[in-house]
Amino acid sequence: MKIAFIGLGNMGGGMAANLVKAGHDVRAFDLSEAALAAAKDAGCTTFTAASEACADAEAVVSMLPNGAIVKSVYENDVIGTAPAGAVLLDCSTIDVATAREVIASAQGAGYDMVDAPVSGGIAAANGGTLTFMVGGTQEAFARAEVILNAMGKAVIHAGDAGNGQAAKICNNMLLAVQMIGTAEAFSMADKLGLDAQTFYDISSVSSGQCWSMTSYCPVPGVGPQSPSDNDYQGGFASALMLKDLRLAMEAAGTSGANTPLGKHSQEIYEEFAADNGGLDFSAIIKTL
Repeated sequence: MKIAFIGLGNMGGGMAANLVKAGHDVRAFDLSEAALAAAKDAGCTTFTAASEACADAEAVVSMLPNGAIVKSVYENDVIGTAPAGAVLLDCSTIDVATAREVIASAQGAGYDMVDAPVSGGIAAANGGTLTFMVGGTQEAFARAEVILNAMGKAVIHAGDAGNGQAAKICNNMLLAVQMIGTAEAFSMADKLGLDAQTFYDISSVSSGQCWSMTSYCPVPGVGPQSPSDNDYQGGFASALMLKDLRLAMEAAGTSGANTPLGKHSQEIYEEFAADNGGLDFSAIIKTL
């Protein structure tokens, strides 16, 4: 299948490479020459304009920084440029309202389109083990699923347009709350004289068990290997967690949801990411 891929950053580059490995003809575009060069090395055909990449594509996949860019790219380079009948997949993490607006515009022009944000970091993007949360019609999902399976370990239909974004921000709000709580518990255990490994051995099989503890422990040398074992480099940057928390709080405000812990988590990461945005979000334990 001819697939245009727009946005070849830390996540998109690995995703595009996995589409090549799956046998697709990937037509890649990014503003970064270095990203284009890496995509070419991975087997993609590169273009200097997004519209050129989309011109003969049967599908378009995008992985872009924010909603404003997504809207601009689809309005100016994709819709009306990609052939009629192409399926469109936006894998960016953006606000729910913009996702629904862009999909409505695409549908109005005769395209099937889904929002399909991901869970999993750079390693998962490179390894093809992402989880995709997909919003859109059943028909659009069925067409997109074949493409997404080449880049992930799980592809889940979340419902109507925008529901992929809703699932992503709810999940990451919960993750932020859990990580802060996990970091607080380890910090208090240390101050009470309880060894971190001992606390892990107890809590990981007790009612305090959660993913932030047993799969992504913020304490170096405890549990499976995680960014804490690499001085909090790699993984999921605190700046990206803050982005998702801002989107979650925006959605909470427009929907009338009461999210006091989500709000407090945003405040904590706002302060931390101001000077430590490049560190993994588990580095929040440094503040305790």
